[in-house]
Amino acid sequence: MAAEQDRILGHADEADGIEEYDNKLPTWWLGIFYFSIFFAIAYSIHYHLIAKRSQAGAYAAEIAAAEERWPAPEADELAASAMSPESLAAGEEIFKANCVACHGGDMKGGIGPDLTDAEWIHGGELEDITRTVSEGVPEKGMLTWGPILGAEKVSQVAAFVYSKSHGGTD
Repeated sequence: MAAEQDRILGHADEADGIEEYDNKLPTWWLGIFYFSIFFAIAYSIHYHLIAKRSQAGAYAAEIAAAEERWPAPEADELAASAMSPESLAAGEEIFKANCVACHGGDMKGGIGPDLTDAEWIHGGELEDITRTVSEGVPEKGMLTWGPILGAEKVSQVAAFVYSKSHGGTD
């Protein structure tokens, strides 16, 4: 039996002199191999058919939990709170820190467009300015500021720009 178990396959000339033996796999190894196949099939059936779970469902549940924990403020609430003097002052600071490089300190433009004139490329109402700041204008080089600043700061800087462009005080 030992002679049959240590049979050389004769591939040494194809594999740089490395001999290959044709031995049976150990029983413990085959047991683990067959168990892993059985477990994968059983787990897949349970995951998809019995428990009816999926990655899309887990994602939707996670998003719902996040929205419940951190509810987004209503647009009307943000607009009303953004026009307060404190909010306008905060918006001015945000503008000075992030927007002056392109729109200039006097908001007359430079790389970016003039924010004090009556012509607005993407709309001059508060909602339009908020959307433009939040979503950016990537094709013209304006960053998407929404994920960077967050909804409150976007609302503040949009209110500041709106107040300055629609007859606000300097």
